Amino acid sequence: MPSSTKHTAALLGGVLLAVLTGCGSPAEKGNVEAVGSGAAVPPGRAEGLTPPAPPGLPGMPPVLDAKDIYAADRPGKFSPAVKGFPSRVYVPNTNSDTVSVIDPATYKVIKTIKVGRQPQHVVPSWDLKTLWVNNDIGDSLTAVDPATGKKGRTVPVSDPYNLYFTPDGKYAVVMASMDRQLVFRDAHTMKTVKAVPVKCGGVNHADFSTDGRYFIVSCEFSGELLKVDTAKMEVVAQQKLPFGGAMPQDVKLSPDGGTFYIADMIADGVWVLDGKKFTTPKLLPTGKGAHGLYVSRDSKEMYISNRGEGTISVFDFAQRKLVKKWRLPHGGSPDMGGVSADGKVLWLSGRYNSEVYAIDTATGKQLARIPVGSGPHGLAVYPQPGRYSLGHTGVFR
Repeated sequence: MPSSTKHTAALLGGVLLAVLTGCGSPAEKGNVEAVGSGAAVPPGRAEGLTPPAPPGLPGMPPVLDAKDIYAADRPGKFSPAVKGFPSRVYVPNTNSDTVSVIDPATYKVIKTIKVGRQPQHVVPSWDLKTLWVNNDIGDSLTAVDPATGKKGRTVPVSDPYNLYFTPDGKYAVVMASMDRQLVFRDAHTMKTVKAVPVKCGGVNHADFSTDGRYFIVSCEFSGELLKVDTAKMEVVAQQKLPFGGAMPQDVKLSPDGGTFYIADMIADGVWVLDGKKFTTPKLLPTGKGAHGLYVSRDSKEMYISNRGEGTISVFDFAQRKLVKKWRLPHGGSPDMGGVSADGKVLWLSGRYNSEVYAIDTATGKQLARIPVGSGPHGLAVYPQPGRYSLGHTGVFR
């Protein structure tokens, strides 16, 4: 700390100004409050944290730590919005048109919910209050109340293969894969605001930059990547991946915000992309059928599910290399999922084996193998720590 009181006052004044500029509301002392359905919430104590990043997308909750965008996702950092929600694993079964609900304490299916045709992902809403089941062929979204586990309204939505939310909480972004569109909808009513045609095949996954001003989208059928301006709702750049037959899948931003990682199930690895420059990415081989990407609770590692060989690769962010590979006993098809709230268990669906895997993140050992419906896909572990959700199976910041 500076020795001069005057200097200290000036420094704190500068931090306060930065916070006010970033969120448009007064800074509060103590812990970070919940992000509701209205305005963004300011960060907690400025002292002891890395200075926040430059102001991002207007209305977006300010970044807590410019060196770690997942700083709000630590164990125990639950938003008051999810208070009282029971810990559950929600598994959409694409061929059974159901959602299996697992109690993670017992590793047992405790409920089966009938939903629309071909549910692909279970997606937490931006305000954390609703889980949306993406009924792709059923052309609808089904709401599930995570407080009670009860099915709510079903909203007509064309081709909702996957679903994301803009960081300011205003819009849902539907990955309309077969319609070849990115559809921006009101985050609450799901009414269409703007449908953006895309010149690629199979838009499916995405992640947002640190400042929320753009996001990277994978196009699995044409082997391409898109860069989309969030505020303008426009595709601003597009590139073909340098691999014959490339099939990009999940997208995840590094904790420091400098790199996007894109799993590729045909290239059998992860593309490493500079999102700002959007130059040609480099391929990091991981395993056959690389598919899902999940960041550990301490932001040190990323788990990569290799669906084609029944393994999970572990990537170390600091070393920028693979450090471990876990193999499921008796094989399997690890696909999409999430990390438990305490960070101790990685949950993944077994896409072609009608099962779900629970994996110890300390040892890589399989803790459970749970039978579910046919074609389990984008399961959601819920609730999880974080201030708000960017969508998919749970990308929290």
